[in-house]
Amino acid sequence: MRLLVICINYAPEIISTGLYTTGLAEYMQQDGVETDVITALPYYPAWKTFEGWRRPFWKSRLSENGVRIVHCPIYVPRNPTGARRILHYISFALSALPIGLWKGLRRRPDVVVMVAPSLIAFPVALGAARLAGGASWLHIQDYEVEAAFATGLLSEKGRVGRAAKAFEKWVLGRFDRTSSISEPMLDKLRDKGVSEESIYELRNWANLEKVTPLTAPSPLKDELGIKTRYVALYSGNLANKQGLELLPQMARHLRHREDLTIAICGDGPMRAPLQEMARDLPMIRFFPLQPIEKLSDLLGMADVHLLPQIAGAADLVLPSKLTNMLASGRPMIATTTADTALGREVEGVGRLVPPGDPTAMAKALEELLDAPEERRCLGAAARQRAIERWDMTAILSRLRNEFETLSGIPAEAECSLDSSRKT
Repeated sequence: MRLLVICINYAPEIISTGLYTTGLAEYMQQDGVETDVITALPYYPAWKTFEGWRRPFWKSRLSENGVRIVHCPIYVPRNPTGARRILHYISFALSALPIGLWKGLRRRPDVVVMVAPSLIAFPVALGAARLAGGASWLHIQDYEVEAAFATGLLSEKGRVGRAAKAFEKWVLGRFDRTSSISEPMLDKLRDKGVSEESIYELRNWANLEKVTPLTAPSPLKDELGIKTRYVALYSGNLANKQGLELLPQMARHLRHREDLTIAICGDGPMRAPLQEMARDLPMIRFFPLQPIEKLSDLLGMADVHLLPQIAGAADLVLPSKLTNMLASGRPMIATTTADTALGREVEGVGRLVPPGDPTAMAKALEELLDAPEERRCLGAAARQRAIERWDMTAILSRLRNEFETLSGIPAEAECSLDSSRKT
């Protein structure tokens, strides 16, 4: 079987949707699926093209496992406002289109998967699938239109907002299969008119071999110069949809806790504003993203994970960082209600507090810090939940079976087809 994946975020980006798309492609290649990827030059989460990648042309490379990857040039705005973000997505669609059509003709993929964001690149996926005679699959990590409304990047009643909603609905009906990462997000597909038989739940996952609970203090604490007894950690993208301004507000209620460091590890457009908000709060410390090989040590450094979300976003996107937080065996505090997708995942493995309430978040954090047995029990439950619901191998093995069913290539036929391709 041959697979083509089209996505705007991919390795060497190490957080958010790029992490999962990379994992999907590498797993499929290792499992015998010939896999190609069309993606952008890396830029996320800093919204700045990575050093060594700044070029106005395409770059092809082969991953260690044999995935064929083409990185396409792309416009990256320094300040990703609504209009600039649309231009950003359009630039990827335009630069990816000739590569997608060429891959469709040359590689003849059996399944073409497009990961949203960005929906604007849909002609690349559908064009490649049509030319190859293969099946088309849309995977939604983020309802980008609704998220733009929720964060104020677009006005739902404005001309652009109305056009974006109509465009989204039209695109969703064009794919053979459409997937998303949680049951509430699947319900939104149904609400938007996607047929039940084409809907599939494809959860994000935790790599349970790479992220394991630490039983001793993390060596990363010394490396980063953290001397306090406790660490509350936020790690990931620093963007407006996270509601991160809550963290400095929360810290003001905890000035008396000289035994606590609030570590913010990441990059993105909210980093500078957050640093300004926290300039008189020495307990808040900012660190760059850590290499992927230090992920387990980073997550294990936390006594408590912090997972803020703005009100109204908890069912639009299930934070990609959640899965590895669970795998680390540490409790978390999330700002959401129990009836959301995020709330259902956190309930029983952490604390839920109302969105936008720094006082409640500070109270929950202090209570957890002063209750070691509760932290231990919640952390153990978090690890068990990761094993039961979020195991990478189980999720991607089922996905491969679904690809085979969709493409109409049974496993035994695929073996003989692969053999004929090599002759």
